[in-house]
Amino acid sequence: MHIVQVVNDSNEVVAAIVNGDELELLAQPLYTIALHAANQERKLDAVLSEFRTDATLSYDKAISDGRLRAPITHPEPANLLLTGTGLTHLGSAAPRSQMHEGENVEAKTAQPTDTQRMFDLGVAGGKPAAGEVGAQPEWFYKGTGHTLRAPFAEITMPDFALDGGEEAELAGIYIVNDQGRIFRVGFSLANEFSDHVTEKQNYLYLAHSKLRDCSIGPEIFVGELPEEIKGNVSLHRGGEQLWHRPFMSGEKHMCHSVSNLEYHHFKYATFCQPNQLHVHFFGAAVLSFGDDIALEDGDEMRIECDITTRPLSNVLKRVSASKPVIESL
Repeated sequence: MHIVQVVNDSNEVVAAIVNGDELELLAQPLYTIALHAANQERKLDAVLSEFRTDATLSYDKAISDGRLRAPITHPEPANLLLTGTGLTHLGSAAPRSQMHEGENVEAKTAQPTDTQRMFDLGVAGGKPAAGEVGAQPEWFYKGTGHTLRAPFAEITMPDFALDGGEEAELAGIYIVNDQGRIFRVGFSLANEFSDHVTEKQNYLYLAHSKLRDCSIGPEIFVGELPEEIKGNVSLHRGGEQLWHRPFMSGEKHMCHSVSNLEYHHFKYATFCQPNQLHVHFFGAAVLSFGDDIALEDGDEMRIECDITTRPLSNVLKRVSASKPVIESL
């Protein structure tokens, strides 16, 4: 089952079930419906009948009219936490390790980088046996719901940024019920979007490089994640394709199991607070930055895969960032 969020004719954001080219509109946003299911400890698809309406909308029209929103949002955006892990996919370490080696030839022939060590830990212990704890992955904080952009909307790049580049990946969507119990809503296609030039300057700038806009969707896939997911990421400039690469995801192509990534995020009590919403990115396998592509204002980033029926598309927009003014009280 695939679920999106749209603006209905009453100018309200509501969830909708994807039925081919048609969207079957529900009566409430997905957060409200998912929290209702989590509090009753029922499956999401089992409670949807309580929220059905007779209203429908063309999927293509929802996109062309700009009525599509992120597939899940929180009524209090600060309680939607964007986080993620890196070095989770087989083959993802080489470009990252090369990025952090710099131009020092001696560094390239000496000890492996911290990036490579972290990747090796995942290969060795990222898929533990049932009941055991696996290797701890790289983890990063991305922001809150204030920087989550809708599918087909602009992703902004502040003028202090040195770069902005797509990161095509999957994300897990989680909700914490009134009792602090964690439930997975589903999975979504994601553009995690980072500043790789800033990161390349020094690995300790990784945290700065991640504090950027991002986008998920357009759909949440409700169900178990397939073992293998095939996708494609492409960049378009002036209506012409600038770059593209296929990518593979799912645990067949990962050195960490999803359950291991989930454990090492939710083992912290701060991420188990009632009514929180979490979008947790699972890591990218290919980057246009690795092929020396520099995105420009107006470029389109397009990501598609075989567990969604529509691509995730966003356009890069450079913006002036306001200078913070700090005042004494």
